[in-house]
Amino acid sequence: MNLPERLTQDLDAARLFVAGAVHEGEETILLLAPDEPGFWPHVTAQPEFTDGASDPLDRWSRRVIEAMATAHGGRAILPSDGPPYAPFFQWALGSGQAFASPVQMLVHARMGLWTSFRGALALPERLPLPAPAANPCPDCAAPCATACPVNAFGAGVYDTAACHNFLNTSGGEICLSGGCLARRACPLSESYGRLASQSAWHMRQFHT
Repeated sequence: MNLPERLTQDLDAARLFVAGAVHEGEETILLLAPDEPGFWPHVTAQPEFTDGASDPLDRWSRRVIEAMATAHGGRAILPSDGPPYAPFFQWALGSGQAFASPVQMLVHARMGLWTSFRGALALPERLPLPAPAANPCPDCAAPCATACPVNAFGAGVYDTAACHNFLNTSGGEICLSGGCLARRACPLSESYGRLASQSAWHMRQFHT
């Protein structure tokens, strides 16, 4: 996507990339995601991860994206803001860069099933949007659909109870230490460069 040079520099410095963009009225909504490899070592070295306070990743995201919004005349949008919550899922689908997967989670053309957004930047102009990506799922053998040991994604909904129960067992350590096996099964997830330590951190936030 063709962005102003200064904004590109700010994104690079924060180890974020534009994972999708949509027009909403006269604004362009840029969906910002971790730029791997390299995001996790960068973000865990920031003050939010060393001050002992809770929610370090969300606090870092707010600080960085709000600073970008101020610098570029836009506004910051965070997934944690709400209710009402911003429609990140719908924006992602509308961007043509993310798609519904066989396990209900979003699959992204670059991130695979590791799809996540640290926030969004709304700019007060209609920038040219990137061309839609190809949906990676139709021609994929969908190993994600059978990768979960307890089939938590097999009934058309996410069975969170089954997931948590498995994570309480010794067998669940494989997910706790490296992230959800269904997410890891996606070929795009494998090529994204996300570190197992990042996935382990997120799993510990999910399964307290």
